[in-house]
Amino acid sequence: MAWITGGSAGIGLAIARTVAGAGYLVVLSARSEDQLVNACAKLQSDGATVEFEVADVTDRDAVNKARDAIVSRHGRIDLLINNAGFNSQKRKWDELIPEEFDAVIAANLTGTFNAIHAVLPTMREQGGGMVVNISSIAGKQINPDGGVAYTVAKHGVQIMSKMLNQTELANGIRSCTIAPGGVKTRAHDWRPKEALAYMIEPEEVARAVRFAIDSPPNSFIFDIEMNWSPV
Repeated sequence: MAWITGGSAGIGLAIARTVAGAGYLVVLSARSEDQLVNACAKLQSDGATVEFEVADVTDRDAVNKARDAIVSRHGRIDLLINNAGFNSQKRKWDELIPEEFDAVIAANLTGTFNAIHAVLPTMREQGGGMVVNISSIAGKQINPDGGVAYTVAKHGVQIMSKMLNQTELANGIRSCTIAPGGVKTRAHDWRPKEALAYMIEPEEVARAVRFAIDSPPNSFIFDIEMNWSPV
């Protein structure tokens, strides 16, 4: 079974549809129960087997509670996809709001840690598993457009994923990061329409996830970098 954080819309929902198509039972997590109910209804109408657990990834106790509920029902977690996160529109040093900096770090970096930390005991006990972290091109390069907090957080996710492989491959646990450029979701509605026209579609990110999870168990794909260009 697969657990997807930030799964109620956008990239997470596209990934859920693709992962369900690969044969996984899917559990979605997000902060809004209403959005999760709607997402599950959409996926079920496509024939997916899907459930949800309300959880804010920045709340460690809530993440652990969701993990416990999933393991209680299904006995295992084969795939964790860390998709939850957001970015502030005030991104540069001369406009940063400290509280927003903290929130971006909490959602993108600490939230990813919380979910990984929650599933590792179960994956170790069952003899393996896979973690896919939806990072960003901002985790691979330094560009003012990504913003200070988001760039720091996503670089941290890249490093965390590398360290996870260094220590957990011996336990059969593999980690992969997907690093897309701008993706056409509601989070980018504030951008000019001409920029949105060339952005990556959520379904393209989902296809990259499918490529990663289809890799054979004796190998792993560490990193998939995606970017967009006006062509």
